[in-house]
Amino acid sequence: MPDTMVAPSATVSDATTFDAIIIGAGIAGIYQLYKLRALGLSVRVFETGGGVGGTWYWNRYPGARFDSESYTYGYSFSEELLNEWNWSEHFSAQPENERYLNHVVDRFGLRKDIQCHSRVASATWDESERQWNVVLDDGRSYRSRFVITAVGPLSADTLPRFEGIADFKGRSFHTYRWPHEAIDFTGKRVAVIGTGATGVQVIQTIAPLVGELTVFQRTANWCTPLHNKRITEEEQARLKAGYPAMFELLRQTPGCYIHMTDPRGTFEVTPEEREAFWEELYAKPGFAIWMANFRDVLTDLKANALFSEFVAWKIRQRVKDPAVAEKLIPKNHGFGQRRVPQETGYYEVYNLPHVKLVDTRETPIQRVTETGIACSDQSYEFDIIIYATGFDAVLGSFDRIEIRGAGGVTLKDYWAEGPKTYLGMMSAGFPNLLTIVGPHNASTRCNIPRCIEQNVDWASDLIHYAQDHGVTRFETTAEAEAEWSRHVEELAEGLLYTLVDSWMTGVNTNVEGRNVRRVLQYQGGAPQYREHCDEVAKAGYKGMVLDRG
Repeated sequence: MPDTMVAPSATVSDATTFDAIIIGAGIAGIYQLYKLRALGLSVRVFETGGGVGGTWYWNRYPGARFDSESYTYGYSFSEELLNEWNWSEHFSAQPENERYLNHVVDRFGLRKDIQCHSRVASATWDESERQWNVVLDDGRSYRSRFVITAVGPLSADTLPRFEGIADFKGRSFHTYRWPHEAIDFTGKRVAVIGTGATGVQVIQTIAPLVGELTVFQRTANWCTPLHNKRITEEEQARLKAGYPAMFELLRQTPGCYIHMTDPRGTFEVTPEEREAFWEELYAKPGFAIWMANFRDVLTDLKANALFSEFVAWKIRQRVKDPAVAEKLIPKNHGFGQRRVPQETGYYEVYNLPHVKLVDTRETPIQRVTETGIACSDQSYEFDIIIYATGFDAVLGSFDRIEIRGAGGVTLKDYWAEGPKTYLGMMSAGFPNLLTIVGPHNASTRCNIPRCIEQNVDWASDLIHYAQDHGVTRFETTAEAEAEWSRHVEELAEGLLYTLVDSWMTGVNTNVEGRNVRRVLQYQGGAPQYREHCDEVAKAGYKGMVLDRG
């Protein structure tokens, strides 16, 4: 497709039958639309929200920003797009990220194929017609040969199972459902429940603005400095000139970050060299401290414990009250075994006189009341309650759509004991359905746009192949699915993160039934995953049944 400017259009056609339907207009859905349009297919994107952007449309809470470097996060498919867009910060904030994705949609004339305010309630395979019937929650129905889910791994927001949430008379909202209008925090008594990545960003941002802030910590996390800063004109020019080399580097690193794991082991250097290296990492921006550490920090318990103690020492240095510092230091998992929140002055927040930390493991929340929150030891009154309580990750966004494949089996039931996939992009019994950025996929442990582009390119090539070869129905075999699922589980063996309850292992106390650890992510690294996918395609899509009937 020519890389030229196309006049934007906001007019969505009244058609009800398409070659392909895409569910979600976030980063993945936008690029998938671009690719399928280039193939000449008729496409409709259904988006629940009132605008495009996915994560960057919904998450508009104070402090929301990238924790991957901005210039590594944007799309790489268009050289002109890369050269014309200037990122203002090394780790860009939500408003800029949303503007960028709207710019992409309008630049390539994609808006006319995106239907917002349209939540997909169900998708049902019609074997006789070899088509999907897609129904929205308002009853409107559509048909397509192919369905591609671009629903995102962190889009099914969850509230804790506290009694009385609906009783609270003040303002309350989940961070994912943040109001579009500005919130005045001046003089307000504010509660934040949750100290994961989202909670950390909210807490450090609103702390100077509120009258009183009470943080209800459910699980302490290992947080490390983001070290964000503005991008100067000189840096901008250097970054743009270096895009080709940078994207080649991103193709080679396991998580598609600009950080490469250090080949040395923790105990292969002297204590002095080790501490100097860790000080260097702590001073570097972004995920360097997680992704560029010694090779054994995430696999060896002794190495992990040693580095965890280093980060604990940093927390004790930054938090003045020793008792508060100890509450902020995780005791139930080591560094990097859960997602690592990136912060800017987060720990210093707890030195402020109007900020209080409540450890709910010591004094559990019993219920939400009309005026605030009741814990086991006392009750608190608030004007605003913010739920930074995360997501039913990876699987939740699929579970919220009734997807019925051949024989009427739902995908939710098929995955009830854990996901079963081939390449993390398809499941047996669900023809012509591609689950990009789904479970068992490298994208859920990746600088996500880089893995999104790989997923979308592969899915688009498969659809193109099907169109060119008269294939009306494709799906994986049960044998290939079982082999891939075993492979994914084997890759996770020995990794310390599998020993911990977190969204990365599919455990979520907010959701009934999410109490068993499962392998949701492909852990072999993006380059190895890409090789597997390429081999399947080169072999005529081995492990799949391609039916020309």
